[in-house]
Amino acid sequence: MKTAKDPRHQIRRETVKALFAETFTKQGEYSYLVKKILKKVKKIDQNIENSAPQWPIDKVNKIDLAILRLAVYELMEEGTPPKVVIDEAVELAKEFGAESSPSFINGVLGTIFNEKGAV
Repeated sequence: MKTAKDPRHQIRRETVKALFAETFTKQGEYSYLVKKILKKVKKIDQNIENSAPQWPIDKVNKIDLAILRLAVYELMEEGTPPKVVIDEAVELAKEFGAESSPSFINGVLGTIFNEKGAV
């Protein structure tokens, strides 16, 4: 069972914060995970746009976009069980996002997982 003190959760929190900051201005230092995500951001964004066509990337709430980028990357690359990735993303959305963020993120990630078999 995950807790707020779980090191994996803490890494995800810090990654989301860095990705969020990156949407506003170039940041100086990145963690290894953030660098890997930013290298694949075009492919990640394409997956997000395909799964939520009514929400162009530039219209998605910036914190939701940061959470989605992390989660889609994890679905594509990390080998983490999809249900864990989706659950973590929803928890991050509850912590950082707006009231509608958890359901939006759950829907987008659910669509990506169901349609593409975890990208």
